[in-house]
Amino acid sequence: MSLVSLLLVAQLMSGCENLPEIGADTTATDAAPSPAGAEFDPSLCPVVETVVCAEPEVKVVERVIERNFEKIVEVPVARDKLVLGSEEYFIVEPGGVRLKALVDTGAATCSLSVLNLTPFERDGSEWVRFKLGDGEDDESEQIELPVKRHVRVARPGFDRQRRPIVNMSLTVGEVTHMVEVNLVERGEFEFPLLVGRNFLKDAAVVDVSLKQVQSKPKMPSFSK
Repeated sequence: MSLVSLLLVAQLMSGCENLPEIGADTTATDAAPSPAGAEFDPSLCPVVETVVCAEPEVKVVERVIERNFEKIVEVPVARDKLVLGSEEYFIVEPGGVRLKALVDTGAATCSLSVLNLTPFERDGSEWVRFKLGDGEDDESEQIELPVKRHVRVARPGFDRQRRPIVNMSLTVGEVTHMVEVNLVERGEFEFPLLVGRNFLKDAAVVDVSLKQVQSKPKMPSFSK
């Protein structure tokens, strides 16, 4: 803004009492002041122009935030099924031997480690004779069972084995099932019994983060 414009605004605010002549030397100090009591002439004031400022342009930006939520699906579990840990104690019949078992959902059938596994023939049918113990003492039960069939089992680092399959009764907690069990002759072992899917599919669900969920197995009582 020029100096002249500033002076005009200042004079307008003060009533234009000492309005200098436009173009006059504003730096002169010998300008005669207005006589005291002189009448104010409004025509000497500059015309006031109304200035309207333009409104600033406002841009509205719509922001959309997408959120992904984890979907939780509840899987129903049958109430009449047991919950088993990765390790449980089972009672095996015949023999009534209590064994520490590894619950293996990757195995199709149950597997039992025995001693002195010997095949023989009885009444024209194939049978097997073996000893079964819990590994905690020297006593073991001698068991004889008919062979239902044979299965070939492949283990990493070992030759394929031909194993006999027999029917045996397995009890965990208060649940007992008769299932097919393949027999294998082994020496020292941590888990003499491996429980596979043929037992689990009708009896239990497995929580691999737990161990020994079920209490001591209880043999079923038969009324006479």
